Amino acid sequence: FSLLLIQFYRIQIVEGSKWQAKALKQHQVVVKEPCRRGAFYSNTSLRKGHPEEKVAFAFDVEKTHLYADAKAVSEALKPEIVTALAQMFDLSEEKKQSLQDQLMRPSRSRKLLVWLDQDQRKKIELWWYPFAKKHKIARNALFFVQDYQRSYPFGSMLGQILHTVREVKDPETLKQIPTGGLELSLDKYLQGKEGKRVFWRSPRNPLDLGKVIEEPENGSDVYLTINHHLQALAEEEIASAVDRAGAKHGWAMMMDPHTGEILLWAQYPFFDPSNYRAYFNDPTLQARAEIKGIIEPFEPGSIMKPLTMALCFKANEELMRRGEKPLFSPDEKVATSKGYFPGRSKPVQDVRLHRYLNMYMALQKSSNIYVARMVQRIVERLGDQWYRDSLAEVFGFGSKTGIELPSESPGFLPSVGKTYPGGALQWSKPTPYSISFGYNLLASSLQMLRAYAILCNGGFSVEPHLVKKIVHTKRNSGSEVLFETKLESPSLAREPLISSKSLSEVLKAMMYVTKNGGGGSRADISGYTEAGKTGTSEKVIQGGYSKKDHISSFIGFCPALNPRFVLMVVIDEPERKFIPGVGKNQLGGICAAPCFREIGRKALEYLGVEPDDPYGFPIGDPRRDASKAVWHKENQSLSELYKQWNP
Repeated sequence: FSLLLIQFYRIQIVEGSKWQAKALKQHQVVVKEPCRRGAFYSNTSLRKGHPEEKVAFAFDVEKTHLYADAKAVSEALKPEIVTALAQMFDLSEEKKQSLQDQLMRPSRSRKLLVWLDQDQRKKIELWWYPFAKKHKIARNALFFVQDYQRSYPFGSMLGQILHTVREVKDPETLKQIPTGGLELSLDKYLQGKEGKRVFWRSPRNPLDLGKVIEEPENGSDVYLTINHHLQALAEEEIASAVDRAGAKHGWAMMMDPHTGEILLWAQYPFFDPSNYRAYFNDPTLQARAEIKGIIEPFEPGSIMKPLTMALCFKANEELMRRGEKPLFSPDEKVATSKGYFPGRSKPVQDVRLHRYLNMYMALQKSSNIYVARMVQRIVERLGDQWYRDSLAEVFGFGSKTGIELPSESPGFLPSVGKTYPGGALQWSKPTPYSISFGYNLLASSLQMLRAYAILCNGGFSVEPHLVKKIVHTKRNSGSEVLFETKLESPSLAREPLISSKSLSEVLKAMMYVTKNGGGGSRADISGYTEAGKTGTSEKVIQGGYSKKDHISSFIGFCPALNPRFVLMVVIDEPERKFIPGVGKNQLGGICAAPCFREIGRKALEYLGVEPDDPYGFPIGDPRRDASKAVWHKENQSLSELYKQWNP
């Protein structure tokens, strides 16, 4: 008896903590308590007079995983459990075999089924509890672990911009792994912090219950500048445009030119974040997950021409500041029948012959020779370096915009005096002439969108952005704004890069583009004024320009003199064919301009922008009155002058 007392003393007092820890390890389990990842919300404050509401593009929903304490189940009953679960969820033979393999392993915690909703969980419980009681199995031999799964109420909408997170978490940190997009770039805000829960292992205690000993901290919510209504209508239109053109890809991007807020960003074919594995595991589908508007810079072609003319006006300002004669006048009659320029072995050509043009005609007819002639004057009087610096400093070519997305390309702007790895000069004698009409430089769609915003907002620098604010909701109550974009007008903060007086002449010239006789007449939005430019550039395939593969675009803004938005539509590799009664399918004015019109029209209606050209409707429409339509008389006068100069 004395020896027994000594043994009790040794076990309970001397080694008490040791055996208590061992008992707790057997019966008490501490697991991670999952946290909710931050959500992405739509910008519902665009329409004046409409209350702001919370509409989510992506958010976490509560799910559960089914686990098994395989050691608590006899080997004889395991096949029956596997069969029951397989029939319950109509599992394939492959998944059934995987389920059986997991259950057969001698473990206290094996994952059997994942991402179960509440109905599926109840279905399992209704079967399992009577089964466990009948066969005298511990009730918690099958148990549930709570988790959160990303949900996309609008399906693939905004898929490339948002991206998603992988189903399997990082094995070391147990944090979610983003696949790209805003999920990746804003991960530090979205992640949150997991908590801890303790529960007890016994037949009477289900393992999904227990006490939370450390509360989880949910991630912060991101409020975007993109509106879900605008995004939906844009995705519908860009899909139709790509299919109609027989193209490879297409995208549309809309921005407020005054604030830099991105209002929509649609890309087709779509990327469905909820089914991301299908895209990443198939090489033919991987390109659909890429954000084309920032990672694929291209030679912009003719949409560069209004920017070229804006720099010509800037050159005028610089020369007049020096007390010298201006570079040019927009009304000047310029000979454009011959396209010979220094350093070029072949002459610059226009689609059709124009003997004489002024600036307004040149943009309307999209003349390569005219803009090259103007740039020739720039480099002769101010030098190549001045022209190159202006392209970089005014419009930001060759540098990133700073958008809140990963993998943005800076594009490429050749430098004066630098050489390529092979030894050839980046900026040679003919380079400025090629740049004038959109070749020999690479620009992303977002860079072009920013450049056109500068054109139409009075010449002020603007920073494109997707995030309005990031809000962290505290566990107890209240919230904290971690980040918020200030929407001060750029005109209040800095001097214009180009004077608004000079830019107004470029805007007037761009208004001719969408009228009769212009290459972008199919972009004309009935009832509104708009200004824009078409672009069609040959893609470089295997080191040479392809006559078959093009990248076609239209970019513009509306209303023309007080723009609510600037919108760019890009059609990548439209089918090269001739459409009877219409024209060449691959031209930007044919395949991209109509998409601009439809997205622009629907966006203006949604935003509640009043028509500023109430008589500007197509022939045959009872609302049309040519005598009162904006820019009709000006367009007629320009047409008559063109005929006089080019009989």
